[in-house]
Amino acid sequence: MIERILKQRIESRLFKGKAILLMGPRQVGKTTLVRQIVSPYKDDMIWLSGDDANDRVRLSSAGLSLLKSLIGRKRLVVVDEAQRIDNIGLTLKLMVDHLKEVQVLATGSSSFELANSLNEPLTGRKYEFLMFPLSFGEMAAHANAFEETGNLENRLIYGSYPEVVTSLGEEKEKLSLLSDSYLYKDLLTYEKIKKPVLLSTLLKALALQLGNEVSYNELAQVVGADKQTVEHYIDLLEKTYIVFRLGAFSRNIRNELKKSRKVYFYDNGIRNAIIGNFTPLENRTDKGALWENYLISERWKKMSYQGFYGHRYFWRTTQQQEIDYLEEADGNVAAFEFKWDAKASARFPKTFLNAYPVEATKVINHENYPAWLLD
Repeated sequence: MIERILKQRIESRLFKGKAILLMGPRQVGKTTLVRQIVSPYKDDMIWLSGDDANDRVRLSSAGLSLLKSLIGRKRLVVVDEAQRIDNIGLTLKLMVDHLKEVQVLATGSSSFELANSLNEPLTGRKYEFLMFPLSFGEMAAHANAFEETGNLENRLIYGSYPEVVTSLGEEKEKLSLLSDSYLYKDLLTYEKIKKPVLLSTLLKALALQLGNEVSYNELAQVVGADKQTVEHYIDLLEKTYIVFRLGAFSRNIRNELKKSRKVYFYDNGIRNAIIGNFTPLENRTDKGALWENYLISERWKKMSYQGFYGHRYFWRTTQQQEIDYLEEADGNVAAFEFKWDAKASARFPKTFLNAYPVEATKVINHENYPAWLLD
C-alpha cells in the first residue's frame, strides 16, 4: 500500500469542530484514503454515499431532527461522492453547527456542483484538501527516489493514477477505461453538457496544444463553437480536475502578455490517452511538452500538499522573451526553466530580473528534478 501524503494532514484535523472536504479527480484513491483514516472509528461512524439513491434522498432535504435520528450516537459521518447530493452544503452545515461532537468528512470528484451548493454554506466551517494522482514524493517514499527516477519515462507516457501505476503491462487498457468513462462521468451527467462530441474534440485540441499559449478564439474555430462555449467547457474541465490553467505573470512591463493562459493536464497519461499516443519517449516530437506538463503538475502536487498559498504563472513578452514557470509568494518570485538535457543552459531575461524581486532562478532537467520535487 502506497502511503498518501494527505493521510497525516487530514488525521491531524479530525474533531477540530470543522467539516473536512477531500476533493480531487475520480479514481485517485480518495475513498481508499478515507477508509484508512476512519478505520479506527469503524464502530463509531456512519458511511453514506452519493452513489446510493437512498442516501441521496435522505441527505438532499434532511432537517436537523432527521439528521439526529440518522446519526444517532455516532461520532463520525462520512459522505462519499458528496457532489451528487442536492443541497449537500446546507445539510453539512446543519451537522457542523448543531452536532458539535460529530466529525463530518466528505469527498467529491468534481467541484462545480459543490462550489454552488457547498462552499458558501460551509464558509469558515471546513478544512479542504485536494488529492491528486500519485506524486513523485509519495512514490519515492514508497520505494526510494533513485528507483522512482528509473520510472520517469513511464510516468511521462502513462502518468501516475494508482490503478495505472500498480498494473504494469496493462497501462494502456487502464488509461483507456479512465479517459473513456470514469473521468468524464461528472461532466457528461451535468445538465449543461449537451454536446459530448464537442467536449471530446476540445480535449484533443487542448492535448495537442500542450505547453503552448491557448487562444479561446482559435479553439472555437477548431471545435466549431463560439468563444464563450469553449471558455465554459474549459472551466468545467478544470472543475472536474482534468486540466488546470496557468495564467501569464504581469505587473509593470508594458509589453508583457497580460491575458494569456496555458492549459495543462493533471496527469500525463490521461493527456496521452486522449490523443491515443503511447509512443516511447525517444520517438516522440512532444517530449518537451510532456516534460513541462509532468514537472508543473508534480510541482503543484508537492506545493498543494505542503499548503502553498502563493500563485503560479508563466511569463512572456511580445518580443518572445519567456520563462516557463514562476512561483510568487510573500512578494517574492522564483523563476524556473525546464530543459530535458542536463547540459542545456537557459538565460533568464534581464528585463524580468531587473523588474521584479526574484528570489531564485533555476533550470530543471532530468538529472536534478528529484531535488526540486522533494525539497
